[in-house]
Amino acid sequence: MTAQPQYIDFSRDWPSLGLPAHVIEVLSAAPSLVVAETREDLLNWSLGRAAGTTDWNQGNREDKGEYESAFDVPGVGRVVEAVVTKARNGLAINFPDPRMRRRDPDAMVIGDSLPTDKPTYLERFGEKFDKTRQKTLDWLKTQELVVVPFYAGPSELGYGALLICPRNAAFFAGALADLQGMIANSQVPANFKLSGGVIFIAPPFRHSLFDGKQVVVHARCTTHQEIFAYNLYPGPSAKKGVYSLLLDIGEREGWTTNHCAAVGVVTPYDNQLVIMHEGASGGGKSEMTEHIHRMEDGRLLLGKNVVTGEERTLVLPEACHLLPMADDMACAHPHYNEGQTKLAISDAEAGWFVRVDHIKHYGTDPHLERLCLHPGRPLIFLNHYIVPGGQCLIWEHIEDAPGKPCTNPRVIIPREMVDGIQEGPVSINVRSFGVRCPPTHKESRQYGIIGMLHVLSPALAWLWRLVAPRGHANPSIQDSKGMQSEGVGSYWAFATGKRVDQANLLLRQIVQNTDTRHVLIPNQYIGAWKVGFMAEWMAREYLARRGSARFSREQLVESPCSLLGYVPKQMRVEGSLIPPVFLHVGSQLEGGVDVFEEGARQWREFFKRELAPFLTDELDPLGRKIIQACMDDATQEDYWKLIPHQIFKG
Repeated sequence: MTAQPQYIDFSRDWPSLGLPAHVIEVLSAAPSLVVAETREDLLNWSLGRAAGTTDWNQGNREDKGEYESAFDVPGVGRVVEAVVTKARNGLAINFPDPRMRRRDPDAMVIGDSLPTDKPTYLERFGEKFDKTRQKTLDWLKTQELVVVPFYAGPSELGYGALLICPRNAAFFAGALADLQGMIANSQVPANFKLSGGVIFIAPPFRHSLFDGKQVVVHARCTTHQEIFAYNLYPGPSAKKGVYSLLLDIGEREGWTTNHCAAVGVVTPYDNQLVIMHEGASGGGKSEMTEHIHRMEDGRLLLGKNVVTGEERTLVLPEACHLLPMADDMACAHPHYNEGQTKLAISDAEAGWFVRVDHIKHYGTDPHLERLCLHPGRPLIFLNHYIVPGGQCLIWEHIEDAPGKPCTNPRVIIPREMVDGIQEGPVSINVRSFGVRCPPTHKESRQYGIIGMLHVLSPALAWLWRLVAPRGHANPSIQDSKGMQSEGVGSYWAFATGKRVDQANLLLRQIVQNTDTRHVLIPNQYIGAWKVGFMAEWMAREYLARRGSARFSREQLVESPCSLLGYVPKQMRVEGSLIPPVFLHVGSQLEGGVDVFEEGARQWREFFKRELAPFLTDELDPLGRKIIQACMDDATQEDYWKLIPHQIFKG
């Protein structure tokens, strides 16, 4: 007979869990401690109300509640960190300080002495973290607290974690519960172990110690990681902070969590292809699971030429059906990959942090708009204009300055609300990498020379994940000028250890899964053509109808830039040919061969600059060969030989 699971009442019985001594001290000393039984409890506390007191029925227009998440800062006074507004369809969270509306790429510092390539607290602030850590814990002892038990990553992996948060910032707890899941107060397993980590929230220190900047300190030990977050924008802590916990666990255990979206693409003929799309923030991960956008008459706008104003359109009677699987983080745990040579992943999140900066008016994305306007449960919106008691509209974004809309409006969508969502581990047929590209032509000689679809060898695919270009006009972070790198795996901004360790894990992942194919896809611009995310959506439609990313030798040509792999000679979708200017960028009249070669030079320079730091003694010998080949301007054949498998079908 199977033993029944044993549960505890966390708010009462947490001392039985064997938590670390300093966590016990904080929870014991706090004037009060609440743990939610339901998600709505957290939403009520977000408005400064008692549990069960709000009518969340969308017909309720009279509730115009507003709550200021504010803190007293010694020497400064009362500081409002966020304004929480009751909307008919959820909560709208707005930050008075524009710096808190998006992730600061320099927010992370390391507060321990374990090996790392990241800036340490000692290097940045001139002292060890110990004193600030103790001040933070002492401050939390004086606060009424919300505690959220949850699992970092898929619950079946069992990486237990805690959020410890001031009650007057309960909206943050609500955001984390939507993003990562929550364990109800009465449903915490009696054997719950803190193998994932702890997140401590302490906003006043942003002003008293850190000059108003986002600072998130990561303190690792041999069993878990602790995160001390000194701001209330959930991006670098509730979102990417939990990603950091997973990367830290994987680094210890020999696996990684990919920065990706995944979707099953079902053609009108009921064939299915599973695509995993990786890339830096803004690289099109969420868009890979998004329905294709159409013009008012149903046509697809492939692109608009920024020089001539010409538009190219395509008629697609029926697009593929989408089965979303992951939006931003997917655990590639060895447990999922046993006995196969395709990469297997499982969504690491309970909710999706969807950016809606591209939705500027009603009708842009009817599917997402309908979901957010009439959700089955109240949603959490960030950086949206809101009238108290009104409807939060995802195309009405707050302004960072007069006439300058915030580039990072978000909505958190619980995973179970996504239509057609697929549960459990899935095997990946095609692994794509997305790059934000700038307009590139004779008057703008930049690096936007990537065509609609490029086929990569496994070795090249690994190199693209090492250099991970952040790309043009990244909307998700505060600074994105020029060609910069998001770092190894495009998740380096969230990792705490050494980049070479993550490089080795990614190389092992690619070598062990050569039946998963690799492609490269741009967004925003293809040469002189503004395409937005249409290139990604068309590549998705095309690959699904082909059934794979394997081509015959006659169907591909080598790109003049060896870093860009192969390019299809032509692409045909439902009988319509994609215009060649979207595939072979060097043929565009607005640019030409000289402009293409300048872009290729920029890519070669960028790759060599970003790859050099990986050439350490800790790098896998195969990885060293691949990077050295790039430094020596290798050919396509050179790259294919380094991780051999069948290049062409047939």
